[in-house]
Amino acid sequence: MNQTQIALIQQSWQQVLPIKLQAAELFYNRLFELDPSLKPMFNGDIKEQGDKLMLTLTIAINSLTKLETLIPVLEDMAIRHIGYGVQDEHYQTVGQALIDTLAQAFGEDFTDELKSAWLTMYETVATVMINATKK
Repeated sequence: MNQTQIALIQQSWQQVLPIKLQAAELFYNRLFELDPSLKPMFNGDIKEQGDKLMLTLTIAINSLTKLETLIPVLEDMAIRHIGYGVQDEHYQTVGQALIDTLAQAFGEDFTDELKSAWLTMYETVATVMINATKK
């Protein structure tokens, strides 16, 4: 990820924060549409899970310029996710749900450049998390 991509992600995320509850709902609706078999992994309150998702994304996005502090957090989270039944292929579905949610939230403002930045960020995060489960 380069500095331009990080800036694009951080600036665009500021536009998502005011609608974070709706964005979380869009995300989980899309996730379960893409793979209904994932729904049983979320046996708690989905709104509470959405709050956790948005907080986690905010922390990750704010830490993009300090990857050395973000990577251990992502690795720990990946290890916890094994206990929830998360498998490597789920990361692709989650990434697609995230991109689809952002595309819906931003509409025409979701340019190719912005989409590419988000895809790069998600690929980086997913790679760190998947690799952590292989250690």
